[in-house]
Amino acid sequence: MKSPAFLLATTALASVLLLAGCDKDAVKPNGESAEKSETADSGSTLSIPGLKDEKQQASYVIGMTMGKQMAEIKDELDIDTVVRGLKDELAGGDKVKVTDEQAQQIMAGFMEKMQAKMMAEQMAAARKNAEEGQKFLEENAKKEGVKTTNSGLQYQVLQEGKGAKPVGDDAVKVKYTGTLLDGTVFDSTDKNGGEPAILPLDRVIPGWAEGLRLMPVGSKYKLWIPGNLGYGEQVPPGAPFPPNATLVFEVELVEIVKAPK
Repeated sequence: MKSPAFLLATTALASVLLLAGCDKDAVKPNGESAEKSETADSGSTLSIPGLKDEKQQASYVIGMTMGKQMAEIKDELDIDTVVRGLKDELAGGDKVKVTDEQAQQIMAGFMEKMQAKMMAEQMAAARKNAEEGQKFLEENAKKEGVKTTNSGLQYQVLQEGKGAKPVGDDAVKVKYTGTLLDGTVFDSTDKNGGEPAILPLDRVIPGWAEGLRLMPVGSKYKLWIPGNLGYGEQVPPGAPFPPNATLVFEVELVEIVKAPK
């Protein structure tokens, strides 16, 4: 969940960008200025039922943009009052019922509440994912060819290479595909152009570092990485997986290379 401050900032930014797109001095791809284009496009307002002219259409799109940015906290808002606040602010004068100081106090309390709610949701999701992951790994460990290390990492040899094994803080060149337990692909070198990735072992998640050190060059392994050997409860912002997720990787070790500076 994004913080209220982020939502408010991105709403304002989206509106500015929308208006900036109408800058008459902007240069069009064909080299014409926006001013010339405006003249050429005069009377080209789209035909949209209920939105009769450019003013209504632009106003509606700005409202849509604000709605998209507030979607994640809509249950915490009274939308009619949001509209009322917008109208009062635009009207100015005595219409506004809250001072700037009061607004800061109210938003500080609201943000604190939302952050607490977000943390509670993350903790609940982390517990749930850890329990589901543990149950999966217990069953997966019984499958033929699956080995479990002392740390809890599970792996299966799909192809055994004959080269050296990376050690210490070596860097490796690898091809990989990462999936969730339901098979959803969240990352792969194929999606990123197909070229192998170069990864220093001292900068990857513990499950990767341990798994790669088991692999001779030329090998292809399947790794099941429990949450505590992955990203744990604190996943990176915007990560395509939830906290404490058990992650699955098919990794091909192409080469051991010099670690980048």
